[in-house]
Amino acid sequence: SPQCKTSGSDVANIKTRAVKVGDEYVVNGQKMWITNGGKANWYFLLARTNPDPKCPASKAFTGFIVEADTPGLTPGRKEMNMGQRCSDTRGITFEDVRIPKENVLIGEGAGFKIAMGAFDNTRPPVAAGATGLAQRALDEATNYALERKTFGKAIADHQAVSFLLAEMAMKVELARMAYQRSAWEVDQGRRNTYYASIAKAFAGDIANQVATDAVQVFGGNGFNSEYPVEKLMRDAKIYQIYEGTAQIQRIIIAREHLGRFKK
Repeated sequence: SPQCKTSGSDVANIKTRAVKVGDEYVVNGQKMWITNGGKANWYFLLARTNPDPKCPASKAFTGFIVEADTPGLTPGRKEMNMGQRCSDTRGITFEDVRIPKENVLIGEGAGFKIAMGAFDNTRPPVAAGATGLAQRALDEATNYALERKTFGKAIADHQAVSFLLAEMAMKVELARMAYQRSAWEVDQGRRNTYYASIAKAFAGDIANQVATDAVQVFGGNGFNSEYPVEKLMRDAKIYQIYEGTAQIQRIIIAREHLGRFKK
């Protein structure tokens, strides 16, 4: 994730700087929330190469490939997050890190376009992950509803619970169709920005809804760490945050939708 502490969704506000000195670029700054930050052999780095604040984002940033063992590059401690705790997520500090010009991707000033274009390819599999989480939450809740009995029958036989499971199933199936459509658009050689953002936003939202509903089906047991659904609920939240927040997706969807009508 090419985002620094001060930017987050506002990628154009990245503070990390890269200054060309001879045949090298010297980088200083700090990044945060870098997935596999302590495991990676190399990083994709997005840094500002044009110091002029009036320079448009499309020209101000450059993408680099940086070897993890480059002097001056220091991963921070593994962050302890609410969910997805097996993910090695860290901050990375750059102190006079020297990168050869050969490590520039495409060319100076092309970094922002590279980073934004990458999201079209990364959002469909992230949506797939969110859908997988929702599917497991539905599976766990369904199995539990068939076993747990109240008022003399399985809770799955109560309409209140069966309708809840039906709503969960609808959401899972539609999220699956959404990410598959966004991936299919790539296979067809078409720009999938619109569909990728729809899939990511919808799957991220329904992962949270379905995980929360699964906890509800489990009742008091759902609130207990001995049962799996509380973990799914914690894991689900990040799907509304990383790879572009739920709010950013709506901005993109609206822009793409309205753009079709303005032509």
